[in-house]
Amino acid sequence: MTAALSALESGVYRSVLEAIGHTPIVELSRLASGLSGRIVAKLDYLNPAGSKKDIIARQIIADAEEEGLLRPGQTVVEVTSGNTGNGLAMVCAIKGYPFVAIMSRGNSPERAAISRAFGAEVVLVDQSPGSSPGHVTGEDLRRVEETADRICAERGAFRADQFHRESNVRAHYLLSGPDFLRRTGGAIDAFCDLVGTGGSFAGCAAAFKEHNSAIRCFVVEPKGAEVLAGCLATCCGHVMQGAGYARTDLPLVRRELVDGYLAVSDVEATKTTHRLAREEGIFAGYTAGANVTAALRLLRGEFSGKTVAVSIPDSGMKYFSTPLWA
Repeated sequence: MTAALSALESGVYRSVLEAIGHTPIVELSRLASGLSGRIVAKLDYLNPAGSKKDIIARQIIADAEEEGLLRPGQTVVEVTSGNTGNGLAMVCAIKGYPFVAIMSRGNSPERAAISRAFGAEVVLVDQSPGSSPGHVTGEDLRRVEETADRICAERGAFRADQFHRESNVRAHYLLSGPDFLRRTGGAIDAFCDLVGTGGSFAGCAAAFKEHNSAIRCFVVEPKGAEVLAGCLATCCGHVMQGAGYARTDLPLVRRELVDGYLAVSDVEATKTTHRLAREEGIFAGYTAGANVTAALRLLRGEFSGKTVAVSIPDSGMKYFSTPLWA
């Protein structure tokens, strides 16, 4: 991290890896017009491979190298909805590791194409009966996990394992959270984050509460799949790829850091994503719409007059094959 900051100060990076994480933070003043308070958004879709997952991809590989878990030339394998796969494909391309992304056919094909562009092998797994493209269920994910386990065993590969590896949380604790605090002068009252693996929520929330224990941190889930909030899943498929698989076994989510839960519907996420593009000039995906919808809800309620922080996780360019930009 010190080398990356040094490169940032000098203005010249030694590789694209050092550009990861240093994304702008902007105020969404147009979307919040008429409301008291503000939303500050970290534009993580401007990371080199197009999402906030670049941050964990770099950390997972760096930690594995340091701990002796990853040998030179060893194959790296990961289950991904696409964004983590894109980040790992980029990192592995620079560092010389073969990379295999295991994806459900329900994920948008743009993400598979990006990983292939970085030289990765992409294995697409058929969805379970009743699933539809663009709506990946927990059962679909289980099928992908089984394929990943088999390929790891066959190839003696290193499994990046974003759902369980502590490097996921560390990446955001060391970079994303402190970056938010530095650029806002610590003036954050609340944070809301759509949970996939839970790494970005836990890492940022830990950094925020270490700075000021009064900062409230909210888990965002797709409506109908809010199992972390203790509800029964009623919606197996939704548009928010990479999140809301109706999984309660997410060890990276630190329950002691959770101050509340917010559920966002497909319609709300889609509408807000469109507003982000048309009113703020931010071309993002459904997950950004979910985060900003949750933040607007907080400003209309108990956080009126306060500052709410969110991430814009990925780019709208990864969703051209979905109804989002039809």
